[in-house]
Order: sequence, then C-alpha cells, then structure tokens
Amino acid sequence: MSLESVRAFFAEKAPDIHIIELADSTATVELAAKGHGVAPAQIAKTLSVRVGERRFLIVTCGIGRLDNKKAKTVFGGKVSMLGAEEVLDITSHPVGGVCPFGLPQDLPIYCDISLKAFDEVVPAAGSTHSAVRIPPLRMAELVGAQWVDVCQTPDAV
Repeated sequence: MSLESVRAFFAEKAPDIHIIELADSTATVELAAKGHGVAPAQIAKTLSVRVGERRFLIVTCGIGRLDNKKAKTVFGGKVSMLGAEEVLDITSHPVGGVCPFGLPQDLPIYCDISLKAFDEVVPAAGSTHSAVRIPPLRMAELVGAQWVDVCQTPDAV
C-alpha cells in the first residue's frame, strides 16, 4: 500500500520523478547512501514526531540531528519521536521507508534548512527498498513543506 501511494502521488503531481527500487534494504541512512552512491548527508531522512497532541514530519539531511532547543523554540514545545506503530498509522510507511509523499492524511511537513546544501537529495519512497532523487526545493514545494532550522549538522554538509 505504501509504495503504491507514493507511486500514485508522483503519477499525479510529478510524473517526471521516477521511483528507484533496489534489491537490498535502504532502511538506514548508511544503507541508503551506499545503495544510491551518495554521501550520507544527501539522504533526506523523515522524522515522525509530536509536540503535545500535534503530530508532524520533519525532513532533514541524513547526518542531521534534531536540536532540542531549536525545535522547542520553533514548534512551541518538547519534540518527541513517534513509535513504529504510530508512524505506520499516520504515514502508511514503515520505519525505514517513511517519506513526505503519498500520505493517507494531511500532516504538517517541515524541511530542515540542512537540505538546501544539496542540488539533489534522496528520500525514501514508502518502503525500505525504494527512494527518489529530487531537488530539495522541489520536494518541499510538492508536499507543501515549511522550511525550518531545527537540526544540528556536522561541518561535513
């Protein structure tokens, strides 16, 4: 269902974007970077989080870490990660395949400015074996994301 919802999303909104399916798992940043031949920072990882009862997604560069102080300031409270079952419930994507595309319900989506360091990023596409290559500005536009500065990134970006 999840990969299919992402396929339907791109068929409708961006038919020029093709989903890449690999035989090996790309469920972690390291596996995805190796599988797609890019630096780990170029992987666009999607975090499923909550502040109070508000649930939303944050897409950040693969080596970015959520900065609790920045996130609390931007989102108005302590950010907590969702559990795997809740992630699947709200996104229809399994952990390791979570992305901002093809969601079954409207969720606020935020993109961390760390993604802007790249001409192209590689987010998952709804499964632990699929991804797309997409400019970060286009990704944000397609999913209606708001840009935020909520992560710490090593100087390698």
